[in-house]
Amino acid sequence: MNTIKVGLVGFGISAKVFHAPFISTNPNYKLVSVVERHKQESKEKFPDVQVVRSIDELLQNDAIDLVVITTPNETHFPYAKAALEAGKHVVLEKPVTNTSAEAKQLADIGHRSGKVLSVYQNRRYVSDFLTIQEVLDKKLLGEVHTFEGHYDRYRAEARPQAWREHELPGSGILFDLGPHLLDQVLYLFGLPNTIAADIRKQRQHARVDDYFDLRLDYGFLKVILQAGMLVREPGPRYLIHGTHGSFVKSGEDPQETLLRAGALPVGEDWGKEKEDIYGILHTEVAGKIIRERYPSLKGDYAAYYKNLQESIVNKKPVRERIEHGYNTIRLIELAFESHQKQSTISCTGLLPVAYR
Repeated sequence: MNTIKVGLVGFGISAKVFHAPFISTNPNYKLVSVVERHKQESKEKFPDVQVVRSIDELLQNDAIDLVVITTPNETHFPYAKAALEAGKHVVLEKPVTNTSAEAKQLADIGHRSGKVLSVYQNRRYVSDFLTIQEVLDKKLLGEVHTFEGHYDRYRAEARPQAWREHELPGSGILFDLGPHLLDQVLYLFGLPNTIAADIRKQRQHARVDDYFDLRLDYGFLKVILQAGMLVREPGPRYLIHGTHGSFVKSGEDPQETLLRAGALPVGEDWGKEKEDIYGILHTEVAGKIIRERYPSLKGDYAAYYKNLQESIVNKKPVRERIEHGYNTIRLIELAFESHQKQSTISCTGLLPVAYR
């Protein structure tokens, strides 16, 4: 297989911003077909693509090697199942499915098919997270006892056109933003012991959750994850404290903003943060107290598709595994259970799989 031929399911924001730019700028991929139920927007940017009206029509194309699913959450399970059974490799947007039972079934189907089944966790390839990995891997903070992650926005108005704000399976902020924060914590620290959750509807018009506060216990380490839609002035995105020092990170990786503005992910400066939002490292190194800006590593969403190509063509292990997606969904289920019971509960049913 010289070039991986791609079928893209859906052409909304996810497809336009997070997938098509990386498929079209990587010479190992070729976008050949797009599912658009009513429009032909993809042809404006990609005149040579074939537009089809359903995933069934897409799967009839024997030339397609990889199916990338970017449609609403409730379609993830049936679409991925159909694609795997049609002999295609599959990329699923997060969250992989609406239930852990569906994710487990997809994992079983994927293993039987022998095809690559991967979760698109682009937040593993943002500047702040890559930098946090480096800080922790170098033990610059000593043993970490507190990790706090935020994913806040200010969207006070109702958005009737947004399916994520309707009472549908997989809607709400915990299903939308929770997978990013949870996957990062699982990647860094592995499986937690317990979870306690506070999940709310803060806006008067809200029909689904628009705020969450999750507390994950790892013994010595405590993890706090929060997201909300009424945060006009956000604080730091990450606050990490250890036995030797702290790392505090504000600001946002530039990639999404650039992609939404129509930029292509090319050039040596792609993913590079401005120095004024570098994180603050305050710690002790070789007996000397330091407090300074710690240079951010460049973000690189494109690394996801580079790694995927290695898995499809060269049979390298999949980095963003379906089992990782399963664990994320299982934690979301446990969070809702904890909120309903108003108590801390054990993290049961997680899969002990490697993350790195």
